[in-house]
Amino acid sequence: MPLASPPLDKNGDVVPHDHPEILDAHGVLRRISPYHFVKDEKAPAGRRLSSLAFQASSGENGGMSVDLENSILEAGHDPRQYVVQPPFIGAVRFTAKGLRNLGFKVGYHPVPGNDHHGEVWGEFTSAKKKQLMALAVSYVEPT
Repeated sequence: MPLASPPLDKNGDVVPHDHPEILDAHGVLRRISPYHFVKDEKAPAGRRLSSLAFQASSGENGGMSVDLENSILEAGHDPRQYVVQPPFIGAVRFTAKGLRNLGFKVGYHPVPGNDHHGEVWGEFTSAKKKQLMALAVSYVEPT
């Protein structure tokens, strides 16, 4: 069953919200692109994930784009395949509860071509990005 429509402002834009149908245990997937890595000789693959992978988009209601694992599963798709469409090469997973415990809102924000898209809203300070990096669990290893 699709999620209920998100709240919209007077311009028709999605308002930052904590969607009640996204339960604490639900997975929240962040796609990873090649641009989210930095060289690091000490890392096993010679590169590591940068904190740039965990930042909000610009704009008044900008959040961090994510995919909602439960929504993908309910639609009958394989989330691991769903999140690695080019240009994305991997993904990390959070739980909605973990994000909320850091003070973020987790909402539904469908976009053209992705009915399972969501946003994570809040303050993306350097400290919060480091907390997000620590909280992220590898979901699809980057290729």
